Amino acid sequence: INDDDLDLSEDKTFPFIRITNEPYPQVILTRKIINDSSKYYGPFTDVKHLRNTMKALHNLFPIRSCNYYIDDKVILLKKISVCLDYHIKKCEGPCEGLVSEEKYNEMINRICKFLEGKTKPTKDHLTNLMEISAKNLLFEEAAKYRDQLKSINAFVDKQSKTKIDFKDRDVLGLARKDNFGIMVIIRIRNGRIFSREKISLQRLDDNDRKTFKMVLSQFYLESNFVPGYISLNTKPMSENNLLKWLSEKRGKKVKFIYPKKGEKEKELKITNKNAELMLSDWLIKRKQRKDLVPKTLKQLQEDLSLSVPPRIIEAFDISHLGGKNTVASMVFFKDSKPVKSKYRRFNIKTVKGIDDFAAMNEVVSRRYKRVKNEGIRIPDLILIDGGKGQLSSAVSALNSLGLGFVNIIGLAKRLEEVYIPGNPEAQSIHKQSSGLILLRKIRDEAHRFAINFHRKKRSKAMSTSIFDDVKGVGEKRIKKLLTVFENHKVISKATPTEIHNKTGIPKKICEEIIKVSKHI
Repeated sequence: INDDDLDLSEDKTFPFIRITNEPYPQVILTRKIINDSSKYYGPFTDVKHLRNTMKALHNLFPIRSCNYYIDDKVILLKKISVCLDYHIKKCEGPCEGLVSEEKYNEMINRICKFLEGKTKPTKDHLTNLMEISAKNLLFEEAAKYRDQLKSINAFVDKQSKTKIDFKDRDVLGLARKDNFGIMVIIRIRNGRIFSREKISLQRLDDNDRKTFKMVLSQFYLESNFVPGYISLNTKPMSENNLLKWLSEKRGKKVKFIYPKKGEKEKELKITNKNAELMLSDWLIKRKQRKDLVPKTLKQLQEDLSLSVPPRIIEAFDISHLGGKNTVASMVFFKDSKPVKSKYRRFNIKTVKGIDDFAAMNEVVSRRYKRVKNEGIRIPDLILIDGGKGQLSSAVSALNSLGLGFVNIIGLAKRLEEVYIPGNPEAQSIHKQSSGLILLRKIRDEAHRFAINFHRKKRSKAMSTSIFDDVKGVGEKRIKKLLTVFENHKVISKATPTEIHNKTGIPKKICEEIIKVSKHI
């Protein structure tokens, strides 16, 4: 069951409690699911509840905390010694064979029941141990079991009680605004609210049935425990297929219920109300994050006397070697952070030889002509890598497009001086200003991006020219070679058979290609 149109923004990082598949299992937290027959309980989206659960487990059960693989062979060879946990009675010492595999796994079974919300087996076991200890006058041991019983009762008391039956079930509630949403899943075990999980949803369409289908399929995909009943107010798409899949996963029948009255309907209302409150809180925080202007941008606004903080900055740099293979780069920063998907590279088309000013004019003209034509947002600030000459060329390009109002500056490399249009003198900005430091960072990123692009282009041009004299290698074969292999260095390390298999070029010609590549 898959659908890529829905984004469960928190799904990839949901933590689980994992009980490992080994003779003496570990009980650990993980965010990675491994198909090795380990048991997984979760996913947990309420981190506070997860912490409380793990704390309760370690208070109640002597779980080993080491990550060694322990079996009879390891114990026999005495490769591991007991640690501090054994001496403070937090572990029973399976590493030295001080507890049998059978007894240790009986404890693991009680932990599994506990994680499924069934605390009675653990309480009965502790009560029995306490009574045996008291009869044998082992009062210190009896007190330890008594304290553990108190811990388990305290853990259970923190869970809200429900007024209806003791059937295990999950209750799903959805709240949405536009294409954002929150799904709340309340887990009820033995008549108590065991946990409340939250999933943030993005890119939703108007089909709630599709949303429920996706949440159900993804939420229960790796979960080790599927309840017998799932309560919701909307029939999911592919209802029968979902029920069949969930029933197979559980090993027993699973039923969707759509309560319209009574206590179960109240449960559903409470869950939906939870979702609405969480969505409201999430939207408020999201707006606050969106409206928050980093201090660095406020400082830069002050340094450059701008009317608004420069939240979007585009920066340009030119790169060439002796006027050959001239290229340009544009990097995009939003709220002082790079957005690499919006970086752009340019091959300079109209300039021959060394002329950085003309190259800058071309690239700025091309970029902002497209911005105007496609209705792309104009940046709050344009940063040019260079001094007064490069800045004047860029300003000329903007003026010709009717964009002379856009904020633009030049950052000269030699003395890190900032120039603005119409002022022959550099701006007086403190060298340690966070605004100036940000400008340097953006300029350096534009320079790095341009240099990398230039190197690739130069390497490709170099590789193309060296094969011109190889008999049987024309434009098509060169193109094929450089599509499959990055450059001549990579080709020089390949075998004739490898090149032949990947390009179809005859092996004898491949041998010549390799010889030429090695001599460069």
